[in-house]
Amino acid sequence: MSRGQSNVELEREDRPTSTHSKPVSVWHQPMRVWAVAFACVVAFMGIGLVDPILPVIAEQLDATPVQTELLFTSYLLVTGLAMLVTSFVSSRIGAKATLLAGLGLIVVFALLCALSGSVDAVILFRGGWGLGNALFISTALATIVGAATGGSGAAIVLYEAALGLGIAVGPLLGGLLGSVSWRGPFFGVAVLMAIAFIAIAVLLRGPSDKRAPIPLSAPIKALRNPSLAVLAIAALFYNIGFFVLLAFSPFPLGFGAVGIGLTFFGWGVALAITSVWVAPVLTRRMPRTTVLLLVLPLLALDLVAAGILVESPAALVACIIVGGLFLGVLNTVLTESVMESTDLPRSVASSSYSAVRFLGGAAAPPIAALLWHLYGPTVPYVFAAASVAIAAAVIAFGRRSLAHVDEREADAADEAAAVFVGDAA
Repeated sequence: MSRGQSNVELEREDRPTSTHSKPVSVWHQPMRVWAVAFACVVAFMGIGLVDPILPVIAEQLDATPVQTELLFTSYLLVTGLAMLVTSFVSSRIGAKATLLAGLGLIVVFALLCALSGSVDAVILFRGGWGLGNALFISTALATIVGAATGGSGAAIVLYEAALGLGIAVGPLLGGLLGSVSWRGPFFGVAVLMAIAFIAIAVLLRGPSDKRAPIPLSAPIKALRNPSLAVLAIAALFYNIGFFVLLAFSPFPLGFGAVGIGLTFFGWGVALAITSVWVAPVLTRRMPRTTVLLLVLPLLALDLVAAGILVESPAALVACIIVGGLFLGVLNTVLTESVMESTDLPRSVASSSYSAVRFLGGAAAPPIAALLWHLYGPTVPYVFAAASVAIAAAVIAFGRRSLAHVDEREADAADEAAAVFVGDAA
């Protein structure tokens, strides 16, 4: 199936046959692959790194919970909007330059967050971090594919290992560093991303990538596609549930930074396991839309349970970890469906989809905090469950336009891309 090509995809024309080439151990990849993979680990660590220090920031910077939750909103809002232009940028300056620009911005703004003296400044600088994150994640997967030699299968395993490690370790590292100072996680990201920047600048060498300039309007026009629009709207409401669970839960848990970090370490491990191993098994056995219509209601029920049991820290921890299991499946299947929804280049389709869904992620944390303030800790989870139920309804009513996403089993590169792009949120 033709998708078109752009430099950010770097999908060699022999991609379909690469999965049948002689197997190559994951440990025998070129150093340039390891450099980008290391950067991927750190980028995925950034998803949950701030989570354990939200209550500490609220206390030490004299911020309300709503203000503190804007740390997620500014990051996700800018990431989503920037996704609309990343394919335009990378198709003109090249993958390596885009990666380095993204990493450089993350280093600068993570350092500025660490040096900030007010919550408003941290909110502002988290937005700049989101811009760097958008440039990096939109390009990294395809770069590793293009840099891999001797077969893409081992490289795909490497992506999956990198994202799983990053998602799981991020909250734990954030909790450990945050127990010393709320500034610690930000300094940690700045240092690690600076190392990744140097590694990519030095090691990512090779022939110039193919460039087919993508129009600035391409991601917006892509939303005219009915199936892509259905998936994007469903993901908007689904992401509300995702980020209520991730960004709001540290407050009712009542734990210290290390306790929150350990809780979301378990969440990250659960998410990584199902996104990497369980989701592909399910989609091989049933249509993607069926998987979505089964797992979305289960996530909604888990969120309702979290709201009912919110006064019990142990029960809430269990709901968070179980939620991670469902989120891993949904992230992968939703994004894999996006890849099959249109013949557009992956970079364009994923940019359109991500821009819409991140709006839900950006809105959810402050709304949840406001609902908590007005009505108590149960209501934010009920709000999240209702949003996830709406996502399921969107899939159900739009299923006719999604028929073709069930027709083809994804190849290995599709599955890896789904895991990478889906969990980058």
